[in-house]
Amino acid sequence: MDINVIDTFRNVSFWSPFLAWLTAQFTKMINAFMKTRKLDFRYIVSTGGMPSAHSAMVSGLATSIGLNCGFESPIFAVSLAFALLTMFDASTVRRAAGEQARLLNEMIDELFKQHRFSEVKLAELLGHTRLEVFLGMIMGILVALMVNATAQGISAP
Repeated sequence: MDINVIDTFRNVSFWSPFLAWLTAQFTKMINAFMKTRKLDFRYIVSTGGMPSAHSAMVSGLATSIGLNCGFESPIFAVSLAFALLTMFDASTVRRAAGEQARLLNEMIDELFKQHRFSEVKLAELLGHTRLEVFLGMIMGILVALMVNATAQGISAP
């Protein structure tokens, strides 16, 4: 078996989810810039917010695999199950963890005002609303369609 790492970077099913994720993360950064007028590059690697980069990535992956391997293929079924599980987790478990972090941070604020206490806070922006997940999914599908269409145009004789 000949393993060539460079082949990974020629794989449209690598670029579709990666570019979908990157598009979602840059969208978050631009949205934050529009609100604060400050450019914050931490949004490139942040979790939570609009749109869901997790949803964009997994739906981009599933779409690309469906387009290239067939929507009836077992690998598409696996990627679809992975995408659905990831999006469900983002809108339920991770969202609940974010809500708990928000409540704990409020409790820390109250304790800090009354007593000496550490000001270390938990990350609150962990999960997503259903709208954030849905828009991330749409973004992932659209990016995958564009990447696959571009790749077919490049490889055409």
